[in-house]
Amino acid sequence: MRKNQSREKIVLVGALKDRRDLEILFKEKWYRIPVIYAPKRQFNYLAFYQPVSFDRKGKQIQYFARVLGYQIIKRKNLLPAELNHPRAEDDYFQVRIGKMKKLALPIRNIRPRRISFGFTTLSHLLESKDILQLYNVPPTEEIVENGLKQFGIQAIAQHYLSVDKKRFCLDFAIFCQKGKIAIECDNKKAHSSPRQQKKDKIKDNFLKGHGWKVIRLKESAVLSNLKGCLLRIQKTIQKLGGPLDN
Repeated sequence: MRKNQSREKIVLVGALKDRRDLEILFKEKWYRIPVIYAPKRQFNYLAFYQPVSFDRKGKQIQYFARVLGYQIIKRKNLLPAELNHPRAEDDYFQVRIGKMKKLALPIRNIRPRRISFGFTTLSHLLESKDILQLYNVPPTEEIVENGLKQFGIQAIAQHYLSVDKKRFCLDFAIFCQKGKIAIECDNKKAHSSPRQQKKDKIKDNFLKGHGWKVIRLKESAVLSNLKGCLLRIQKTIQKLGGPLDN
């Protein structure tokens, strides 16, 4: 992990765990990254994603800072109050930062995406309004939602399902006379890794085991043949006896 020297300033977006992490950034001016998970790409700035634990200030990026340097240090030395932490002996990058700066407008995670580490540019960070725009990800869910409305298909966006102590969020849920349909929109960047594909398979098997018909729409299909995607959904609804009456 080295500082980028190119003209285009590169930003690494990292997630904060809680408000204490934000306090450390402001008061002690450092951010920690486990060496085992550290990205190898060089970067000049860090931007900080605030998760749902930040309540009303959650699910957004508000702050960023310039990277001044880094060192490798044991977690127990970074956070001596947590000597019993399971990763206390692990090596971490302690990334030193400059003054914390606040974006003119926060970058919101409107349709929740899991945020770990991701790269963008400083100019893009300063211009983006939401996470999809920040990462140049096509808004496939928004495209599909508009298409469903045009076809007169009633679907519930961001439908949360809790069964057997497991909780999943479906991009869209459609309830029919003889079954129910889960529609998942797979952006290329978010769903191309083997790890994510494994998670998707586990989710699909769980849904199928609880009576759901799963339709996954790839980004390429949504962008090149939206009508075909919608006809596929429409045909599945018909096979399941039509939509459930309100």
